[in-house]
Amino acid sequence: MSNTIFDFVGGTTGEWKVIKMNTLKGDALAEITHIDRTSSSLIKGNEGIWTLKGIVSNLRYTEKAEKEKLIAIQEDLGRPSATQAAFIPLRKSADWWNLAQDERRKIMEESSKHTQTGLKYLPAIARKLFHSRDIGEAFDFLTWFEYAPADEEAFEELLYSLRKTEEWNYVDREVDIRLLRG
Repeated sequence: MSNTIFDFVGGTTGEWKVIKMNTLKGDALAEITHIDRTSSSLIKGNEGIWTLKGIVSNLRYTEKAEKEKLIAIQEDLGRPSATQAAFIPLRKSADWWNLAQDERRKIMEESSKHTQTGLKYLPAIARKLFHSRDIGEAFDFLTWFEYAPADEEAFEELLYSLRKTEEWNYVDREVDIRLLRG
């Protein structure tokens, strides 16, 4: 993933077949049958039923020691055995964004233990966070996870653990889309 800008194109064709779409909070996305994740630019395109754009950016709440742990054990996307994926666009509330960055960090890491929780599931679950808020998109973050079928239960545990934290009280829009490669 050398490019930093990506489009997630929801439509009727694409590398990833949708097996389930579930709106957990806020407005739904239009139903689709496939998603393609493609390198892009900041130019708006009109492909598919919908397109969400995200940028790979710096880890904003991660300290050096945490980043080093993540890099040491995290797998890249695109492993042949990872034939299942989840695409989860998220938006956080104005209350979240009105907090100072150190307050958000405290909620994410001291209270919710976001990074520590995620580390438990690496390297089985590969993940990538795409930032969208700063480029005026409808979601703040686009989260992409890939895993082998044998790790599906572990992925569900990861989501359950994250969604019961204080941090998730600030999520006001979330769509959970499950996918199969092919």
